[in-house]
Formats: sequence, C-alpha cells, structure tokens
Amino acid sequence: MTKALLIENGVIVTMDAGRRIFSKGHVLVENGRIAAIGDAAPPAPGPNATRIDASGMVVMPGLVDTHAHAGHMLTKGLGDDSEAWMNTAGRIYAEATDCEFWAAEGALSALERIKCGTTTAALLFGGGPDIMRTEAPEAARAHLAAIAEMGVREILGVGPNRPSAAHVYRDHSQSPYAEVIVSPEAQLAVCARLVDDWQDRDGRLRIAVTLPVFTARELDDPTVYNLSCKVRDLAREMSVLFVQDGHREGSIAANAERLGLFDGHSLLAHCIELTEADIAALKDTGAKVAHNPSALMSVSGRCPAIELMEDGVTVSLGTDASAPDRSFDMFRNMFQAHRYHARHFRDDAVLPPMQLLEMATIEGARALSMENEIGSLELGKRADIILVNMRQPHLWPPAHPVQRLARFANGADVDTTIVDGRILMRARQLIDHDEDAILDRAERAFHLMMDRAGLA
Repeated sequence: MTKALLIENGVIVTMDAGRRIFSKGHVLVENGRIAAIGDAAPPAPGPNATRIDASGMVVMPGLVDTHAHAGHMLTKGLGDDSEAWMNTAGRIYAEATDCEFWAAEGALSALERIKCGTTTAALLFGGGPDIMRTEAPEAARAHLAAIAEMGVREILGVGPNRPSAAHVYRDHSQSPYAEVIVSPEAQLAVCARLVDDWQDRDGRLRIAVTLPVFTARELDDPTVYNLSCKVRDLAREMSVLFVQDGHREGSIAANAERLGLFDGHSLLAHCIELTEADIAALKDTGAKVAHNPSALMSVSGRCPAIELMEDGVTVSLGTDASAPDRSFDMFRNMFQAHRYHARHFRDDAVLPPMQLLEMATIEGARALSMENEIGSLELGKRADIILVNMRQPHLWPPAHPVQRLARFANGADVDTTIVDGRILMRARQLIDHDEDAILDRAERAFHLMMDRAGLA
C-alpha cells in the first residue's frame, strides 16, 4: 500500500458537488484515498509521509478519457488520408501484431496518458468494430499486464467483430505464422474469460463489453440480432459496462426498440446527427455519451452535446485517440469542444470553462459508472490527482484557474500525475519507469510490425 502523501500550498480545484476551489489548500492521501482536503492548516502526516509543495500549481482530479483505442499508438502516419489509414491499421491489427506489440503499445499509450494528466481511460481493444483482437485472450492479457505495470486506470472494451464478413488473423507465436479463422462466438467466449480473469484482480483495471453499431436494417438479419442479444446478456450477467463506437442517425432508437440494448451502464461514443427518437432513447434508458470533438466522425456530423446535457443526458469527453490525427491530450479536447459548439451556435458563451472541466472529470467518471470513486477530490475517494504548473507565460496571470485550465492549458503543463495515491510522474519525470526504455521497446515492436505488414 502506498504511504501517506500530503500536497500543500496549491490551488485546489475539487470538482465536488459545490465545485469548491481553495486558493491555498491541501490534500492528504492515506492508503490510496483522500483522507483530508481543505484550506485550513493541513493535518500532520505521519513521519514517513511524502510532502509535495504545490505552490504555483493547480491541484485537481485526474482527467477521464471516455473513448479511445488500443493499438493506435503505433499506427500514426500510416496513410495519406483517413480511409487509407483505416484500411492499413485494420490489416496491421489482423495480420502483423503479436503479444509483444500489444504490450509495448500499451506501455507507450499509458506513458502518453501519464504525461497528459489522464489518469483514467476507456479503450476499445483494436481498430474499431471489425478488427477486435479477441480471437484469443493472450493479446489482451499482454496489454493489461503492461497497463497494470504502468499504474494508470483503464477500462478495456472487448467484443466480437461484425458477423457479416470472414475474418482471418495471423498468429505469430509460431514460425511461420498460422492463420486463424475468427468467429463471433469464439470471441464472445474469450470476452467472458477476460472479464472473469480481471474482475477482482486489480482495482485499477476493468473489462467492458462492446458490440459493433448495427442499423435497423442490419438488425433484420437473425445472425446480427442473435449476436447482439448475446452481447447484451453477457454485459448484464457479468455486471460490466457496455460500450459502443459510432452511433448516428437513428441507430440508438433502433437498438433500444429492437433489443432493449441500453441502460444506465451503457456508454455510446460519437452520437452524431441524432434523431428525436435517438435523444428520447438516451433519456429513457439512462445511457451515457462519449463526445469526441477531435474525431473524424465529428467532422462528418455533429454530436448535439449541448442539447443532450440540457435534457439531462450525461455527456463526457473522449479523445478517440491516438491516431490518425489526434492525441490523448484532454486539454486539447476541452478547447476543441468549446470551439466546435461555439461555431455551431455562433455563441462563445456555450460550454463555459467549468462545464468543460466537468465533462473531462466528474462527468467522465459518471459516464463510466465510477463517480463514487473518482472524478473529484473528496473525502474517501480514490486519490487520482494531477498537478498543473500554472506559473508559465501562457497560463498567466494567476487568476481564474478554471478558465486558464479549460482555455489555455495543454497536456505538457502537467507536472505531477498520481493514481491511487501512487506518484507516477513528478516534475514531468516518471518515477518507476525509464521513458527511453518504453520508447525503444515501442520502436522495436513498430519495426517488426512494419516488416510483417510489408510496409517497411
């Protein structure tokens, strides 16, 4: 268990129910949880406690990224446009990766998140709904082991591919490689094993269940309908989050009506060009939304995030990271979300700074059904905390901390990242890991993958 930690002399942005801000406050952490917080004289920590002087910094909850992808860290730049990249990435995931690729890429992904202040992220395991690496459990286990070692908090979404096409993967655990025909039924069995494996193993890691987004016409196919029912039932029987990537133009209403697919433990990404029936289904079922203003889908259509929040729907922020053209920097997404909707309404008063910060912290935690554990700095909650260095030209003068965070900060301003009371980064230096070694490992995995894909 981590020893006691006292953070003092910082501007504390709590994100609690009262949205309290302490201009010169403290946070005491014991046994990985917040034991005291306030602006009075801090309690005396034990003799072996670590003390951090946060003068000139904002102390705030770790950022929560509610939609991203595993695998993308090592496919950046592989295509002149989004369609070329998507085709290349899909072929890579199916034909050119092994367990070491997924472990090395996972460590690199965690490294970027630590350095950007993202303490919790929800990732889909693969390149979207057609190339999920769930034909066997080994790749996901390698990824999760790397994430556990790095110390960040993650929800990994696993599920089947679309049943409408044949899927053949290459197994590089033997030489020459073997081809494996992948079926949705086998993938579902692997998903159930992964949930069992990780349900009680590590408090920072969880498994979610995911399903491709099917249109009303696709649901007329008995194979698609039956697969959807099985995934729905698996998520509910095992009490895990259900996530989907890519809802648009009536798909929410169709799946709610035909399948009863959604409930308060459902998280739907993108949600662009929604119909009135879609919005009604979100309100009726309690399903949450991951809004991704930097994503390609937000170029082709608009997520009505403002309207949804006004109707009482939980809307969080996701990066859809980290390829082909975006990063894990949640500060960048806060800024982009504001511009995205301000331009639509021609009104820069929409999405004020505090609301943006809510979407990236407590509302993100709510979207993941984790609001009682993370997302704000409150007594008893897990100590997921970041310190942002505000003593910089682009973050000056020292006033209005929430506005400076939402409008002017970026991931490189994060000085310290803490998860469960464990300091992962201090003064932008990793505590327990060698950053160069992580980069070198990822580079080796990248070159081997490129050779196997015939792209070298």
